[in-house]
Order: sequence, then C-alpha cells, then structure tokens
Amino acid sequence: MSTAVLERPQAHSASEAAINCRVSKIFYGKFLAVRDSDVLIEKGKITGFIGPSGCGKSTVLRSLNRMNDLIKGFRLEGEVDFLGQDIYAKGVDPVVVRRHIGMVFQQPNPFSMSIYDNVAFGLKLNRYKGDIEEKVEHALRRAALWDEVKDKLKASGLSLSGGQQQRLCIARAVATQPAVLLMDEPCSALDPIATRRVEELMLELKDDYTIALVTHNMQQARRVADVTAFFSVDISRGGRTGYLVEMGQTDQIFEDPHEQLTKEYIRGDFS
Repeated sequence: MSTAVLERPQAHSASEAAINCRVSKIFYGKFLAVRDSDVLIEKGKITGFIGPSGCGKSTVLRSLNRMNDLIKGFRLEGEVDFLGQDIYAKGVDPVVVRRHIGMVFQQPNPFSMSIYDNVAFGLKLNRYKGDIEEKVEHALRRAALWDEVKDKLKASGLSLSGGQQQRLCIARAVATQPAVLLMDEPCSALDPIATRRVEELMLELKDDYTIALVTHNMQQARRVADVTAFFSVDISRGGRTGYLVEMGQTDQIFEDPHEQLTKEYIRGDFS
C-alpha cells in the first residue's frame, strides 16, 4: 500500500464511510476474542464504542489501524476497508496505514524528549520537507496546548501535567494530518477538569478529523459521540468472546435501543 493510494480525503458528506470494518472473527492464538462485529465509521463524526470490560471494543478499535499486529498470535478474519482498500490485504504496509489512521492511547505516553520534538517526531519520521516549526505550532494550537507551552517548547514533555500530556499526544497524532483519529479511553487517567478539556477538544477536532472513541464512561459517549456502538460478551461457550450488539445514532442507542441487552446495559443492570 503506497501513500499515493492512501491520499487524505478532501471535503466529504457526513454519510460517507471513512472505515468500513467487517469483522467475522478475531483471534489471539486459539482464543476467540471477538466475533460478528461490523462497524461503520462515518467521516466527520465521532463514533463511540461502549460496553462492559472484556467485550472487545478496544480490540476492534486497534484493528482499525493494525495496532493489534504487534500482539503475538493476533489474527483477523474479515476485512477493514479504508478509502476503498482492505488494509489487511496482502502487501499492505501497516506503517503506512498508521500514518493515515492515528492513535491516542489510554495512558498519556509522551516521549522522553522536548515538547517540540514530541510533536515533530512523526513529521521527521515521515521525512516531511515543509516548515516543521509551522506544523508543530499548528498541531499544538489544534490540541489547545499552544498558549500553555509556547514559551517552554524545549522543556521535556514529561514535565507537563497528565491532561497536558494527553493533549500533547493528540498534537503529536494530528501533526501528520491523519484522516482518522482513534482514541482508546483517552480520559480514563485524567481528572474531571482535564477530561472536560479533552472532550471539548474532540468536538473541535471532528471538523477536520473522523474520530473513533472507546470509553467506559457512558455519559462521555452521550456528550461527544454522534454514533454509538454497544458491545457485549458472549460467555455461553465457556470463554469470553466480545461481539457487537447494536449500533446507531447516540440518542437512539441511549433513549430507544432496539436490543434488550442494550436496554439492560444502559439502565445499569450489568457492567
């Protein structure tokens, strides 16, 4: 897969698909982790993944840019279509995929280098030939961090607060201008004030980026997600296999879910 094939999409309509994920089965070795989970990520929207622990929502999210390839024994049956191409097709370079589908993790993970170098890292790795300083400033502004760090860009990224570190990681992710941004519980390690700032940032970023978000916080999904996918766990076969129960507009999922299992989860009957 070349960068020529994966050009960043231009203006789009809300109903277009950024990623069409059709998962039949996901294995870790012989363990069936996820089954029957078809997820459509629409351009220009925030799609939230909710469900109890162990239901496969993070596994599915990380499959969208082949992060699970780094886990021994991972195997996916199905396909993940991005810009008209299956990213799991033979010959596709997962490194190129991740340039176009960025990732922000649960724990803030700035590199042990300066704030500036954290943001510039991906640009330099991809041999960006333009004005890197301009790109770094733009990314920090998009992450609502520029005013807080503009006078200390040479300071270590590890010197920032937890909330600032997470926004630094978001700046690092958007600096290379991916088409899609995946967020795996980005607020779970943050206090309520920092969480609110990151949520506000997500709503701002969706003007330019398609976002898929895993969250354990149902209120967060209601606040920021346009579309919500609810996953649950099948324990009938003696294991714990996650699967997609229901997906729809967020208001519909929370106010008028179609599936009984979704109703029970939203009511708090199980977690």
